[in-house]
Amino acid sequence: MTTMFRYPVFPHLQDPRDPGLSLPPGRRVMAEPDYLEGDCDELIKPKKLINPVKSSRNHQDLHRELLMNQKRGLAPQNKPELQKVLEKRKREQIIKAQKEEQEAHKKKSDLEIELMKRQQKLEQLELEQQKIEEEQENTPEFVKMKSNLRRTKQETDGEERTT
Repeated sequence: MTTMFRYPVFPHLQDPRDPGLSLPPGRRVMAEPDYLEGDCDELIKPKKLINPVKSSRNHQDLHRELLMNQKRGLAPQNKPELQKVLEKRKREQIIKAQKEEQEAHKKKSDLEIELMKRQQKLEQLELEQQKIEEEQENTPEFVKMKSNLRRTKQETDGEERTT
């Protein structure tokens, strides 16, 4: 690709293997500003403007605190509401799938189900017996003696009838 200019028009599109069309190694595509050469002292050179927000003490303290929290893993959650809802649904689906998987592993046979029912019935009977015993322990002594006398009287009456 030959041009009538000294430099190629589109150097980034040129073939890098062709040495006649490429730029010298120190040269860039963009033009460099004239004020960097330093030969004109009377020109006013531009300075970078100071950002008043970044220079404020409050901003620096807040930035320092955010950096420390990020290092500790306490960065604030600035996620959109939709993303939060989707993550929550995904977590719930994972938990549900894990529960279903555990239930599939724990499928019980009919025998195991019957044994569980019998065990529950026995536990209920034991609880009822304990309640009755506690009630008897809480009753006053004279009521216990009266019930004992009735039993002995019934036993003696039963013996007399049999003889």
